[in-house]
Amino acid sequence: MRSAAVSAAAPQLSTYPALVRELADRGLLTARWRRVFEAVPRSRFVPDAVWRQLPDRCEPVVGADAWLALVNSDEPVVTQLDDGVEDGPGIATSSNSMPSMVARMLGLLEVSDGQRVVEIGTGTGYVAALLCERLGDDLVHSVELDPVVARQAADALAQAGYQPHLRVGDGEQPWPGLGPVDRLIVTCALRYVPYALLRQVRPGGVVVAPLAREFWSGALVRLRVQDDGTATGPFCGGATYMPMRAHRLPDLHDVRGKGRARAAGLDPARLLDLGFALFAGARLPGVRLIHQSTAEGARVWVTREDGGAATAASGEEVWQYGPGFLWEEIEQVWWEYEAVGRPDAGQFGLTVTDRGQQVWLRDPGEVIRPGGWRRAGCSALRGDQGQR
Repeated sequence: MRSAAVSAAAPQLSTYPALVRELADRGLLTARWRRVFEAVPRSRFVPDAVWRQLPDRCEPVVGADAWLALVNSDEPVVTQLDDGVEDGPGIATSSNSMPSMVARMLGLLEVSDGQRVVEIGTGTGYVAALLCERLGDDLVHSVELDPVVARQAADALAQAGYQPHLRVGDGEQPWPGLGPVDRLIVTCALRYVPYALLRQVRPGGVVVAPLAREFWSGALVRLRVQDDGTATGPFCGGATYMPMRAHRLPDLHDVRGKGRARAAGLDPARLLDLGFALFAGARLPGVRLIHQSTAEGARVWVTREDGGAATAASGEEVWQYGPGFLWEEIEQVWWEYEAVGRPDAGQFGLTVTDRGQQVWLRDPGEVIRPGGWRRAGCSALRGDQGQR
């Protein structure tokens, strides 16, 4: 742990311990992690100029009281817009994550004394500080792509009395000369887990990362690296993070063709379940989905690379565009999902190898195969047992 002089003074900066107590009461912090969170106030790592993330925009936070209220809440704090470029559209590109999510991820990481950790995405430096408090400065390594963000984090860490190993660079690439580490945590969303990162983690080591695929709203995955260099593990609930810059994609593909109406079918609000998102994302790779809540339920837009598209809203007719019948394919995948028992997100997992990554259901041997239309009774899973 950090020296008593630094740790004892830190909580006086804010009322943050009240939030820490709440996180502990919710079962998100062990006794050890609670002491760490109490010793590292979030306020030390949040700049003066910040924004609150609203559903449709980022709102500037004005005034010291509003700033402190946001910092002491279980909300994300946006710390950069538009990669730092002025007069942009106002899209959040860096933040201090909500404390409950930080607590979840650090709990999944399961660090022990003496273990070396690499963090991908230093951000404000808050997570690096928590890891330093828990493990000691020399065991913590953190990399940040944005040099301005990295400099601000380095200053905040130094002022708080922490000196982890910091680097400005591409987080997709292993840390040069570092050698195998015990744990790796990613604090930006990935479309896939780069295999090069797994090679930096020793066999038996753990990787915790948020993934955001085309059909997914975002999910945490916890992987354990195997002796052969592959990694496998379960999904551990939803998680919404800003994407790694190299992993960004436009929300939707270009749409081609005139619209074709058909009667309402499957309520699109049912598609927003994370379990279905994981299943459909594996069955329909490349199909992108965004949604908006409505008074009746939800409205969704889905597109595919070939220009096929569909839009549907609860209680309204469906419109399809371009080649194929994308909405019928999504409905078919929904019935397949029903046939395998409508599993929740915790029953899915991921395996990563040097050939890519595969989503599985209930067992790593039950890989969910990509595909479009399937005859009734055909299995969407690979394995001797098929649907179960």
